[in-house]
Amino acid sequence: MKSSRFCFFLIIILLISSGQQVSAQQKKITLDHIYRSYSFSPKSVRGINSMNDGKHYTVNNRGTSIDRHRYSDGKKTGTVFSVEDFDALTSFRSYEFSPDEAFILLTTNVEPIYRRSYLADYYIYNTTSGELRPLSSNGKQQLASLSPDNSKVAFVRDNNIFIADVKEDTEKQITFDGKKNEVINGSPDWVYEEEFGFADGFKWSPDGKRIAFYRFDETDVKEFFMSTYGSLYPEEYRFKYPKAGERNSDVTVHVYDLASGETEMLDIPGEEAFYIPRIKWTNDPEQLSIIWLNRLQNHVRVLHFDVTNGSHVTAYEEKNDKYISEATDDMVTYLDDNASFLLISERDGYFHLYHHNFIHGVTRPVTAGQYDIHSLVGVNKKKGIVYYMSYETSPTEIHLYSVGLDGSGKKKISEAPGSYTANFSSTFDYYILSHSDANTPAVYKLFNKKGKMIRVLEDNKDLQKATEEYGFADVEFMKVPTESGQELNGYMIKPADFDPSKEYPLFVYVYGGPESQNVVDRWNRNAAWFQMLVQEGYVVACVDNRGTNGRGESFRKSTYMQMGKLETIDQVEAATYLGDLAYIDKDRIGIFGWSYGGFMTSLCLTKGNGLFKMGIAVAPVTNWRYYDTIYTERFMRTPQENPGGYDDNSPINFADQLQGKLLLVHGMSDDNVHFQNSVDFVTALVEADKQFDMVFYPNKNHGIYGGNTTYHLYTKMTAFILEHL
Repeated sequence: MKSSRFCFFLIIILLISSGQQVSAQQKKITLDHIYRSYSFSPKSVRGINSMNDGKHYTVNNRGTSIDRHRYSDGKKTGTVFSVEDFDALTSFRSYEFSPDEAFILLTTNVEPIYRRSYLADYYIYNTTSGELRPLSSNGKQQLASLSPDNSKVAFVRDNNIFIADVKEDTEKQITFDGKKNEVINGSPDWVYEEEFGFADGFKWSPDGKRIAFYRFDETDVKEFFMSTYGSLYPEEYRFKYPKAGERNSDVTVHVYDLASGETEMLDIPGEEAFYIPRIKWTNDPEQLSIIWLNRLQNHVRVLHFDVTNGSHVTAYEEKNDKYISEATDDMVTYLDDNASFLLISERDGYFHLYHHNFIHGVTRPVTAGQYDIHSLVGVNKKKGIVYYMSYETSPTEIHLYSVGLDGSGKKKISEAPGSYTANFSSTFDYYILSHSDANTPAVYKLFNKKGKMIRVLEDNKDLQKATEEYGFADVEFMKVPTESGQELNGYMIKPADFDPSKEYPLFVYVYGGPESQNVVDRWNRNAAWFQMLVQEGYVVACVDNRGTNGRGESFRKSTYMQMGKLETIDQVEAATYLGDLAYIDKDRIGIFGWSYGGFMTSLCLTKGNGLFKMGIAVAPVTNWRYYDTIYTERFMRTPQENPGGYDDNSPINFADQLQGKLLLVHGMSDDNVHFQNSVDFVTALVEADKQFDMVFYPNKNHGIYGGNTTYHLYTKMTAFILEHL
């Protein structure tokens, strides 16, 4: 016993120490390299903003300056702003130009609230006079936004909206009933921010004469609380969190008129329970667009309100027998004709672009076929050309395409296999394209409109060289057959000195949630850690189960009403298939996942009939009754309607079936997947007399990071894998 313990701890010491070599040619990857010196973290081109002339763009130079570059050759032509010129700032996080580029709004001293929201100090920089001054001296602000007429900045403080005059250095409060955990003006409540993916709850009209804003009355929403530690008496943090089947905030939309100083509430029609996942102005400054979604999320309407009299019309409507996939900013994009918009819809079974004329009620496809588009990149409205990302080449690759508004002239712009992102100049004469694949970190290149490469902006050559020096093994993509008849997409990483005559332990990474995707041909954020495990003699694999993205609506929505059921079947079958390969030791299969992946790991260990020798569940949902309304009900409806769907696949109800070694990890200040999930899972495991390991991180949220936390967590997980797999 003493000898085995000594060997185990010796392995950990070797992993954490740096600079050791597997052979003369291949250096050893360590946790220090990954999580302390960040030797395998790719560089990016940050804060790209096209300037109005379409000939220049600016970049955020690590929060110290805003540098201007020329599109024609990519060379730096000057510095628009530098913190070195001022004593008030030492760095900034982000920046925004006013529409006429006369002012820059700088964000600094950020204090996170939830995933997207934060408090900050904002500064206004006058690009003509060189003057820098704080936006407000009355406390930190949220969501500062410049008006289209360049004269004002609206922001939120203490759940109320304020307007600052840029030239006069004054501020005016326009809402007065905001109160923590009761009423929110101008920003979303927790569940809207998390599940509808936005933090800005107000919008300037195109002429800058009005502000449309959300008002959330969350008085009757039940509170959730978390304890924060570090002082003599732990403090309690309370916030409103509607769990599945419970009451949501009462949401209304209001319009403030700057000239009259009056605020009007819009009368939104519909059934009692509904969501408003987006508001945005049309090109007409008197027409506000509101996306309306019923609580079941299977009926969506685009409503156009005349803010001068409160009347409205339905510009578009769609229903689905399951659910409408998550509304995003590019779900509806208005064109310059004041008569139509681009729409992203699954109405024909795949995500596609449609050109919808809301005057005549005519909807025509812009893209079509048995593939999903990924996202809208931009629209050259003058030329009628749409740029978008798509899975057309493969469900595991994301490429850039262009097409005419009428669906003609489709062109694939990106060429090499892999996945891309794109950023266009304001005139669409230039674009910056990033490209990576599973074995190559991102390369950023600048192109002109004819597709000619002008310059490489970032090639990550140092990282690419490091992957060669440290012997990164190739990521190999594969198809996994299942009894359902579905072939699942997956990838595998084998040791560099792989010998097919030997048997290797298998380590499976899983997420698996609805509308997610892990098996994509692009650089993986966990690449270095996986490669470290591969160096230790493990085969690493990942398989996208049913319910994931890139393969159409039928595949994506097959898990409806039964989250966890088909996904677990697929993961078990995939692991069984891989375990039967001659070079895999089927008695040494482990699994790891975070969030939904933690849920899947817990299910695989409890309902997997002992297939998995060990598992690491980080921040797992263990009972869907504990999760929020919008996400859970979209895929499951309410617990009142679908109790079996909730209970039949919640790990907490199957604790007595646990087999294999379990490491349970959770942040105790997780506002998303509450620590309650792990606590109650522990209670069930103890009651079932099941042994397990656990590590909980005080004051850490869903991401479990900050200070030494990430290093500590991955050291713990690595040790657990080495000991039990």
